[in-house]
Order: sequence, then C-alpha cells, then structure tokens
Amino acid sequence: MDTAKIYGFNFPTPIRFGAGVIDELPGYLLANGLSRPLLVTDPTIAELPFFKEVQQRLTNKGIDVIVFHELHKNPVKSDVLLGGDVFRGQNRDSIIGVGGGAALDVARAIALRANHHRDLFDYDDLIGGDIYVTNEIPPLITVPTTAGTGSEVGRSAIISEDETKKKRILFSPRLMAKIVFADPLLTMDLPPFITAATGMDALTHNMEAYLAKGYHPMCDGIALEGMAMVATSIECATKESDLPSRSKMLLASLMGAVAFQKGLGVVHSLAHPLSSLLDTHHGLANAVNLPYGMQFNYVGFEDRFDKMAMALGLGNNAGDKVVDYLFDLNVRLGLPTQLSAIGVQKEHLQPLSELALADFCHPSNPKPVSKADFLAIYETAYEGK
Repeated sequence: MDTAKIYGFNFPTPIRFGAGVIDELPGYLLANGLSRPLLVTDPTIAELPFFKEVQQRLTNKGIDVIVFHELHKNPVKSDVLLGGDVFRGQNRDSIIGVGGGAALDVARAIALRANHHRDLFDYDDLIGGDIYVTNEIPPLITVPTTAGTGSEVGRSAIISEDETKKKRILFSPRLMAKIVFADPLLTMDLPPFITAATGMDALTHNMEAYLAKGYHPMCDGIALEGMAMVATSIECATKESDLPSRSKMLLASLMGAVAFQKGLGVVHSLAHPLSSLLDTHHGLANAVNLPYGMQFNYVGFEDRFDKMAMALGLGNNAGDKVVDYLFDLNVRLGLPTQLSAIGVQKEHLQPLSELALADFCHPSNPKPVSKADFLAIYETAYEGK
C-alpha cells in the first residue's frame, strides 16, 4: 500500500481511504447540496484538536454545523432520542458520524429516527423490525477514528435499553452510509490501550466471521486478509503508531465489518454481557474472551484453524497454535488475559452466562453453545490460562 495515495473502494458503500482524505468532506457536502449537518461524536472526541479542526473547516466553507456529543460509551436509547430531537429541532439536512463504534452507532440510529417515529426498539432486527424501515433516511456520512468496530461500513446500530442495558440491534440496508471517509491520520494519536483493544476487536470480527456458519466465500476471503493485516500491524500500531501500521489496521477494521455480515459467534456473546453488566469497553471484552472462545471452537474445525494460522503467519498446519498465539498477543499488547483482571467477580459468572445465552451472536457460531458452555468458558477465563 502506498500511504501517499488516496484510494476509492465500493463494497458496496463508497469508501474514500487514505491519509488526509478528511479534507474532501466539505467539498462532498457542498457538491451534494448539504449545508446543515449534525456532527455526532462522543464527549472525548468533541474536545480533541482534530475534531475542532474538522468543524472549523466546514464552517469556513459556509456550512452550518451543530455538534451532538451527549452519548454513553455503550449507547442507550435515550441518547438516540435526544439526538433525534436535536436533528429535527435544528432543521438539519444530514448526519456526520465521527468516532468509534459508539458514535457511529448513535449517528446511524439518529438517521433512522429522523423520519421513523415508532418506538425505537420496534425496529429491532431480532423481532423483524426492519420491515418498518420504509421512510427516507437522511444522508449519513461516517468518519472512523478508531480501527476496531468497522461501524462506518455497517448496516446496523447496537443500542441498549436504558434500564436493563439489554442490547438491541437496529438494522436495514437503508442505514448504510452514503460515503465513508477513512483517514488513518485520525487514528494516529489514539493511546496504546485503545489502539490495542479496538485492534483486537477488529481481529475478533475477522476470526468470528470466518468461522461463522454458512457458505459465503467472499466474506471468508476478506476475513482471512483482514486477519493477515492485523497480524502484521497491530503491535506496531500500538507501540510505535506509524502511518503504514495505522493504515493497515483501519483497513482490517473495515474488512472485519464487511465480513461479519456472514455472522459472529461465541466471543461476541461472551463480550456483550460484560459491557451490559459491568460497562466494560467492548474491544477489551473481546480481547480477553477471544482465546477462550477460539479454544471452545477448535475441535471439529481444525481445517479452518489451519487457514487462520496461515493468515496469522504461524505456518502450515498450525491451527493448534492459534489459541496460544492469541494469549501471547494480548500479553505483548499489554492487555489482560483473564476476567478477574477487568473487574469480574465470581458472583458475576452466573448472570453473565444468562445474558450470554440470550445474546444474538452465538446462533451463527460454528458449534452450538449452551448456558453450561458459557459458564464453563467464563469460569476458565476468570481463572486465566
């Protein structure tokens, strides 16, 4: 990859990728007759110099910008309702999501809310709510600032209930961004912990998508290449933060999100309850659980693990080395390898298992997962390798 070039991809969302590509944003808005965007981001990013610079560049072009940043790190319904009120009340004509998964999920959900006025969770995909997504969706532009969730190219938003923290999934192909501006320069200043945790999230997406049930060779190919990009760049991105490694991690994140339209699996069902019950960072939750989830999946899928091992640079017929590689990778990145290190107590394991069983990801896992399985995995992860 030539990091001095700007690339354009369509898969199927138009993606503008490369260092400095964010400079194209004002021109894109004006060329499409958009002059009143709502910028949706999180409270931390809203105060960062690069975000204020993006805002100023838009203002300098005569674009009337309003910023919405009142959202939780694990977004809840009330965040979306408030953002929808701002969008309508301030007569906005477009939405620009800037940030990681939380900001981009809220931006997408606000876009849904703009012209759809049923209860927000009537649109939950798990109860067939996508059939109600029939009205116009305002133009949605996404700008990722982390290399993890890949939400910028997604068609869904994960939003939790305010009280129970149960995660709901709002989905429709109509919710895809009109365009993505993926600029690795916007990820350069991420601190090492966030870089590592979000990077392991991207790796989890690629690995779980590859293992997910069903036949989808296009997703499989993308997932394997995504794994290879993570394997050759995540440590450098975390410890040195150079442009080539940041660029590869951002691409791997995009690729993971494209690939997991095939499905996810046991690791995400282990991770989601940690965010719901203990407000754990999603990438960290995936990172800690990834080796244990892969350990559960290994028997019966050795051939798939052999191919993942090749992608990860472990050699031929080395699928039995993947789990140890993942433990070692967490250690090299300075991430914990057991649940007890991230605030999980023994009394949490039963309720976590119940939440995991109710989660929407594990039905696409390559092998079925029972409540007893979830409890056993959590118990092993609690004690550590």
